[in-house]
Amino acid sequence: MPSPDPDRPGLYIRDPFRFSDTMLLIPPQLVPTLACFDGEQTTLDLRENLVRITGQIQVGDLEASLVRSLSDAGFLEDDKFEQARTTRIREFQAASKREPSHAGSGYPDSQPEVQEQLAEYMANGAGNSGAANSGAKLIGIAAPHVSPFGGWESYRDAYSALPRNYADKTFVILGTSHYGEPDRFGLTRKLFVTPLGEAETDVALVDRLENQAPNSVLMEDYCHAIEHSIEFQVLFLQYLFGPRVKILPILCGSFAKSIYEGGKPEANDDVRRFFGALGELGAQQSDRLAWVLGIDMAHIGRRYGSAHDVQAETGQMLEVAAQDRARIQRINAGDSAGFWDLVQQRKDDLNWCGSSPLYTFLQCVPSVRGSLRRYQQWNIDPRSVVSFAALEFAAQSP
Repeated sequence: MPSPDPDRPGLYIRDPFRFSDTMLLIPPQLVPTLACFDGEQTTLDLRENLVRITGQIQVGDLEASLVRSLSDAGFLEDDKFEQARTTRIREFQAASKREPSHAGSGYPDSQPEVQEQLAEYMANGAGNSGAANSGAKLIGIAAPHVSPFGGWESYRDAYSALPRNYADKTFVILGTSHYGEPDRFGLTRKLFVTPLGEAETDVALVDRLENQAPNSVLMEDYCHAIEHSIEFQVLFLQYLFGPRVKILPILCGSFAKSIYEGGKPEANDDVRRFFGALGELGAQQSDRLAWVLGIDMAHIGRRYGSAHDVQAETGQMLEVAAQDRARIQRINAGDSAGFWDLVQQRKDDLNWCGSSPLYTFLQCVPSVRGSLRRYQQWNIDPRSVVSFAALEFAAQSP
C-alpha cells in the first residue's frame, strides 16, 4: 500500500498471512522493478530496469541488495519463504486454541482495558430491536469488521439488538475471508481466545458441516489465524454473554468467479453443497442458533486502487452511499438474487468485502427479513473510505 508519510514516500509491502512479520518500504524509483519478480522475467530483465532507472551501468550491488532485502523479509517465493510458511501453518494446525491476532492493535490486549473500552462503546445503545418490538423472532445481526475504534457506533447498534436471554445460544459467525480460497469455507475446531477468555467452538456442528460438504471446506484453515472479521465479533459476544460463549466460526471465501464471469455462486457444486448443509443445520436447530455476520461494505479511495482521494459523506461517497443503501434494501427484503445482481453490476466496483457472508446467509436462511439500524462511512486513512452498517434480522412473519 502507498506510504501515508509524505516524508517517506514509496510503497509499503507487508505479508497479510504473517508468514513474515517484516514491513518493507520500497522507494518510489524502485517500485517498477517489483514487476520483474513474477517468476517469468530474468535477472537480466531486472538489471535492464535498474540501468534505466538509475542511468548507471554498474547496478550489480543495487540488484543484489534489492533481491537480498526481499528474500530476507520473506517476500520472494524461495526456500526462506517456504520454510516460514510451512512452519506457521503447522504451528496453527497443531494448536488447540486460536490465539488473538489483533489484541494490542485493533483493541487493547488486557482484560480490564478491553472491558472498559467495550463498556464505553456499548453505553447508550439503541435499545430493543425492531424485531422484538414487533413480536417477530430476532435470529441474527450484521456488524462491521472494521477496527472497533472506527466503527464502534455500528457495533453498538448491532449488538444492542441481541436479547440478553440469548446467552445459551450458539452463534453462527459468518466472517469475510479476506485472503482465503475463493468459493471455499474455512472451518476450525479450536477455542477462540481473546483477553476476555476462551469462546467455545461447537465442534459437533463443525463436524457435521465437514461430513456433509467435505469438498466445500478447508479444515483448520490457516486464515483463521490472521483474520479479524470473526475475532472482533467474538470479542463483543464475550462482553455481552460471557467468555465461554458458544460459536460456530465460518470464514467465507469470495465468490469472485461469479462476480467477474457471471452466474450465481451456487453454480459451483461445492458452494451449493455447503449452502445446503448449512441451511439444513440452521433450519433443524433454529431454536438454539443465532447468526452474526462480520461484514464491511464499500472500499473506495487510494488505499483500494482508486485514482483519487475520497472523504466520508461527501463528493463521490454520497453516490456510494446511495448504491450501498440499494443493496441493503435487497438484503433486508431477503432478496438474495436481487442483491447479487447489484453486486455483479460493474463487477462490484464498490469492492464490498462482505458480499460472500451476506449471500451465504440469505441463501441459508431464505425466510429472513432485515432492518437497518445504522449506516456509516469512515475514513480509514486520509485518502480512503470504508462503509459499514448495523443490521438486524428476523424470521419472516407467517
